[in-house]
Amino acid sequence: MTIPPRIPVTVDQIQTVVAQFYARVRAHPVLGPVFAAHVTDWPPHETKITLFWRNALLLERCYNGNPMQVHAAAGNVKSDHFAIWLALFDAVLEQELPQPLAQAWSTLAHRIGRGLSYGLPSSCGKQSVPDLGAF
Repeated sequence: MTIPPRIPVTVDQIQTVVAQFYARVRAHPVLGPVFAAHVTDWPPHETKITLFWRNALLLERCYNGNPMQVHAAAGNVKSDHFAIWLALFDAVLEQELPQPLAQAWSTLAHRIGRGLSYGLPSSCGKQSVPDLGAF
């Protein structure tokens, strides 16, 4: 029995969104240095994140990782980085996908972003507290 995808995007669309997003991240004055401190070989990172989204969107069970643990252990990832991350991601989604798909993926990305940012310190050192009403 095949499980239908959560959001009916294609693998090619996922790969395009991931590639376009990380091109913007690398050029971003705030996020670029955060990622550069941890990612030295971009193709394997983009492949891993493509698998993450295939898992989240297509329910393929092809991703093996713990994003919460990775972000918390990084040390330089702050809760307020996720607002920037999501704005860049939304811009790529709007550029690359039809509006209904972009909106559906964006909604999921924002939910995941809230979860990942939970407990991370902000740039000013305070720990973030999620908006639980949004869950």
